[in-house]
Amino acid sequence: MSESELQSKYVLQTAGFDARFPYTNQTRHCFQNYTDYFKCIAAKGEDFAPCKQFKRAYNSLCPSTFARLNSNSQISRWDEQRENGTFPASLEP
Repeated sequence: MSESELQSKYVLQTAGFDARFPYTNQTRHCFQNYTDYFKCIAAKGEDFAPCKQFKRAYNSLCPSTFARLNSNSQISRWDEQRENGTFPASLEP
């Protein structure tokens, strides 16, 4: 497969600039997008397209350096906390 075919097939994106996090560690930005995603799907449902941008952003931003196993352990930890009712933020819309 030629390079131009690969470029047209795959579009790589990352989260854009967010003025709330100009110079900080991106973990806070990751956390905000994670909570915004779950607030959005609680209000609008999982099929609401704008919610997917929050998910793409947190998957892109959340540091994988915390990984203990194969997956992004930061997100896995937050998922477990949500399931157990111990997540440190409100996810109500």
